[in-house]
Amino acid sequence: MIGLLTAAVFAYSQPSVPDSKLDWWRDSRFGMFIHWGLYAVPAGTWKDKGTGHAEWIRTTAQIPLEEYDEFVPKFNPVNFDADAWCAMANDAGMGYVVITTKHHDGFCLFDSEYTDFDIMSTPFKRDIMKELAEAAPKHDIHMSWYHSIMDWHHSDYLPRREWEKVRTTGGADMQRYRKYLHAQVSELLTNYGPVGIMWFDGEWESTWRGSYGKELYELCVGLQPEVIVNNRLGARGGMEGLTGMDGYAGGYGGDYMTPEQEIPDAVEQGIDWETCMTMNGRWGYNMVDKNFKSTTDLLQKLSDIASKSGNFLLNVGPKADGTFPDESIQRLEEIGDWMDVNGEAIHGTVGSPFQELDWGRATQKFHDESTTLYLHVFDWPADGELIVPGLAGTVTSARVLGGSDVLYEMGQGAVTLHLPSLRPNEHIGVVAVEVQGKPVVYESPEITISADTFVHTLKVTLSVGSEDLDIRYSTNGNTLLQTYRKPFEIDTTTTIFAQSYDGDQAVSKIVSKAVTKTAPRSADEQQANVNGKLSLSVYEGDWNELPNFSLLTPTERTTGSSFSIPEGEFVARVYTGFIYAPSTDMYMFALSSDDGSRFSIGDDVVIDNDGLHGAQVVQDAIALAQGWHACKVEWFNKAGGGSLGLKMGVVGAPLVDIPSASLSTAK
Repeated sequence: MIGLLTAAVFAYSQPSVPDSKLDWWRDSRFGMFIHWGLYAVPAGTWKDKGTGHAEWIRTTAQIPLEEYDEFVPKFNPVNFDADAWCAMANDAGMGYVVITTKHHDGFCLFDSEYTDFDIMSTPFKRDIMKELAEAAPKHDIHMSWYHSIMDWHHSDYLPRREWEKVRTTGGADMQRYRKYLHAQVSELLTNYGPVGIMWFDGEWESTWRGSYGKELYELCVGLQPEVIVNNRLGARGGMEGLTGMDGYAGGYGGDYMTPEQEIPDAVEQGIDWETCMTMNGRWGYNMVDKNFKSTTDLLQKLSDIASKSGNFLLNVGPKADGTFPDESIQRLEEIGDWMDVNGEAIHGTVGSPFQELDWGRATQKFHDESTTLYLHVFDWPADGELIVPGLAGTVTSARVLGGSDVLYEMGQGAVTLHLPSLRPNEHIGVVAVEVQGKPVVYESPEITISADTFVHTLKVTLSVGSEDLDIRYSTNGNTLLQTYRKPFEIDTTTTIFAQSYDGDQAVSKIVSKAVTKTAPRSADEQQANVNGKLSLSVYEGDWNELPNFSLLTPTERTTGSSFSIPEGEFVARVYTGFIYAPSTDMYMFALSSDDGSRFSIGDDVVIDNDGLHGAQVVQDAIALAQGWHACKVEWFNKAGGGSLGLKMGVVGAPLVDIPSASLSTAK
């Protein structure tokens, strides 16, 4: 048995600040997002524009303003029940609800003094926000407001949609629009009692400034000092990964980060963040979108997020009659059944002390003299034997939540639990392990390389969090006899193995990384037309992914000296030509775009960044011989702001914009 150690190990400390206004939100870990508005009336379809629309339908289907306004008299959610909605959230184990008070279309679900484009102009004539605010406390829900900075309806908001030719910009005044925005935010924070979160969105267009976001934040906390404000306040950055808390013009980012439709791979201790995600493919209601994630998948995502001290904001898109889709109700009920038994492994917990667990995730809850580790077992062992790698300290008990106590053994660098062969439920079984003091976990080494393929030699660095642990390694599959002292180089295809040791005792699992020495792609024949440009073809159309350009006729053929693009919607570009590699080496390329893009060298797709998404960067490496290489960059943008960029550099060196001297059209 291994005793409690105070050195040579990783010990997790709780990140929360005492008496912080974020404490209730951190404890909740789980909330409901609701996207609801006029767009529920067409339910994803409009005339001959297909069935793939939702909350963005006014733009994606290019609906003129006067025709979109015709949805107002059709919006009559007679089956809306604020108590039922809040009860469903509470029953599912959620601690808060964030609802769209106004989405990008400008329609307000509340009674606003400053517009007639609101719920009181519909046959329903009831203030949705008022009823939800009154119902929420009865069900232990922190009611919270989503409010769009963007507004496609307001006459003062700029810019106009690219396709909206009939709406001129004459007389539009963004300063006046900001006063309107502030007035409505003031209503939301004055007329409905305490608000948990102000959740902003739609801040990415060029007319919005970071300084405006700071003003908006100060307005919110001035009216309600305890309100939490998300990070989508300044120039867009908060949607991608753990970004957007600083670096805005004006220097302000909000209270927590909001990665969208993704879960970060790793999160540093002490960062507040929340993943927002759809149950199916869209935020708003779409009658034909039946691509719902399974309950097991949603619960595994919740466990993964909680294991990194994050929150999960799970979306529901109600129908126009005020009811939730049956598929959403089913999943909420099944999640609630699981939370009834296992909710203590989510609520009030903080992230896992483990780097990774092959069979699941872990959360923990600290007590005065002990800690409860909650092991979320995705892959329940058929033989009942669950190995918890690296766990040291004194274990005092273990139990399956909703089940019985289990036997355990403590050995060299691991604890073995003997679980019942029958898993406790069809989704995730949770085992609570009680540990004296705070848990102590031996870290596995980290193998750091610049890329997993190389041309000449590859530098390898090994590291572990504690200076008191040694690392033993091998580069040929033999016994781990070599003790790591400093970085080393390899010059052949192999697999690197490493393990942490405390003296002569192995105290972590063995980690490995395969690396491949590769021959570079041969250069193409030297191009005589070295002109610093690429051939450029421009296309117009409405796509959700990159089309087959060989079947399309471009609207323009020209040349371009960079990958920068003008603002535009429903447009695509294809750049073709040659790119120069100044030496034979591994090259890293980084392709950034909004929406989808693809980068190819010859017939090889190096980076695929396709699909509808905000600005995001994908990078990958390829071995190139010195000389010119045929290349192609494909890009499209559906609606909203578009962007495109390509950087390159030798692996291990900084990536830079490709200089014009390294670009060429064909002969």
